[in-house]
Amino acid sequence: MRRRNFIAGLASMTGVWPLAARAQQQMPVIGWLFAISAQAGQPQLNAFRKALGAEGFVEGQNVQIEYRWADSQYDKLPAMAADLVAKSVTVIVAGGGDQAGHAAKAASSTIPIVIVTGSDPVKEGFVPNLNRPGGNVTGMTILAYEMESKRLGLLHEAVPATKTVGVLLDPANPNVDVQLRDAREAASKLGVDVVAFNVPVGNGDDAITAAFAGMAQKKAAAVLVTAGPQFNMRRALLIAQAAQYRLPAIYEFRQFVVEGGLMSYGTVLADAFSQAGAYTGRILKGEKPGDLPFVLPTNFQFAINLKTAKALGLEFPPTLSARADEVIE
Repeated sequence: MRRRNFIAGLASMTGVWPLAARAQQQMPVIGWLFAISAQAGQPQLNAFRKALGAEGFVEGQNVQIEYRWADSQYDKLPAMAADLVAKSVTVIVAGGGDQAGHAAKAASSTIPIVIVTGSDPVKEGFVPNLNRPGGNVTGMTILAYEMESKRLGLLHEAVPATKTVGVLLDPANPNVDVQLRDAREAASKLGVDVVAFNVPVGNGDDAITAAFAGMAQKKAAAVLVTAGPQFNMRRALLIAQAAQYRLPAIYEFRQFVVEGGLMSYGTVLADAFSQAGAYTGRILKGEKPGDLPFVLPTNFQFAINLKTAKALGLEFPPTLSARADEVIE
């Protein structure tokens, strides 16, 4: 009797095991393709996971995530994207720099791709149309590289006597020419000279310290730190160098100001990755990426730090302070 029970139990288990295996195989897999490091990209990932959870998908329970972090070694991204495609992931989420989006798009024309870009997605070639992207790509933009003229204008309002502004640029950023052009056009209208410094930050922090020393030699009296993930990763050093040389500076994200930077103007990065999480969840439920409009930012933050201003001997004009969304004292 025991032997018959054992055989019957074994027979029933042979029916259960294939079902369990199939269930595991059917669990969707998200390919996470990021141009920067895991440490630098953690806040974006947290926002993404939270929004994905709101759509009913929890990592390790009913969805898996395959992570690929390029650690700013952009030449690795194409192989990483190809590897995700070879693993037949269900959807690819690309961010941390436009290089990741381009690598994902080049790797597959069939797997759904959600891109977070800092550029105009049409001009950058990600989609042909914002409202109806078509194809396998959708996403959202933070328009990071379209805001340099706005940032320079705010910096000039804060220090109107400044005649020379140093502009820090990351030459590895595909949008560096657009950023420099916009900064120069804005400076020309304001009657300000621009001294541009290409800072290959991927080669180490020495490039940043050398750039600030160069600005001191060129008599720059303020600094525009252009948008880009590499500069966002090195907030502490940029803020420290601006303080050391007593240079008023404006940055992309609010977090710079929270950590001691003078001013910032830009979108809310977490919002973009929350949207990416929501879109990914909808795609996992069956919606087509080509039917999901590319999302433009609606929330722009202007932040100032009064403590830093005081340390620089700077007083913000009342009209400028009144327009700040956040004032840190």
